[in-house]
Amino acid sequence: MSDDPSSPSRPGPPSPTRPGPGTGLRFAFGTLTVLPVRVTRWDRDAARVGMACAPLAGLVVGLSAATAGGLLLAAGAGPALAAVAAVAVPAALTRGLHLDGLADTADGLGSGKPAADALKIMKRSDIGPFGVVTLLFVLLAQVAAVAALYAQGWAYGAVGVVLAAVTARLALTCASRTGVPPARPEGLGAAVAGVVRVRVALALVLLVAAAAAAVALGFGPVDAVRHAVAVLAGLAVSEALLRHCVRRFGGVTGDVFGALAETAATASLVILVLGT
Repeated sequence: MSDDPSSPSRPGPPSPTRPGPGTGLRFAFGTLTVLPVRVTRWDRDAARVGMACAPLAGLVVGLSAATAGGLLLAAGAGPALAAVAAVAVPAALTRGLHLDGLADTADGLGSGKPAADALKIMKRSDIGPFGVVTLLFVLLAQVAAVAALYAQGWAYGAVGVVLAAVTARLALTCASRTGVPPARPEGLGAAVAGVVRVRVALALVLLVAAAAAAVALGFGPVDAVRHAVAVLAGLAVSEALLRHCVRRFGGVTGDVFGALAETAATASLVILVLGT
């Protein structure tokens, strides 16, 4: 997500009709991916359902990434090249907006300036030294972790890639919960800030962690626990960053959402390869 000035500044007042699952899915996929999905409603109710559906957008992104990595492995490429492809696909399916948000957030946090000045830095089109270094290490960590998973077998790599993508979008759901304020009155960050009820976010966290454990149970009970912990650890690290950004900027922005997604994905992948 990013604070695109061409986007509506924020959802309008609630519509008299409650949005259905289809409306929420269109909001999630139309906002969080480049897939050709038209957002039919732009209001607080649609945003609420849409951000609750964000992990489903992550599932599609993750499956696409896993497919790319698996095809390269089947064609004879090594784990490293397969990992590069698997990390590149999510970037392509978001036009790099999450990575751009990560870089902008790093520049804002690293500037050491007051909130208003830091937010201005984040809106610039260029990337500063903090952003470059952060992007470099995050992408290296993701590729190295995915390569280590593919080295254990294509199934380990595929499950890990999907888990990271879902966890990344689940972090956005959690960051959209009630009580988290926007840092600006406009932008996509303001559009979704505070729309998801806390109990809904918590239920989705438990559901995704349980699903990760169930899928990984085929690898063994230890792996089942590791995969559930990876989801929770990714969310915990992104939550720590979220709280720091709220203190530092006064709330969330589209750039912060992008940083949270990349942070959650990276942390979950690192947990998956520890102790293997």
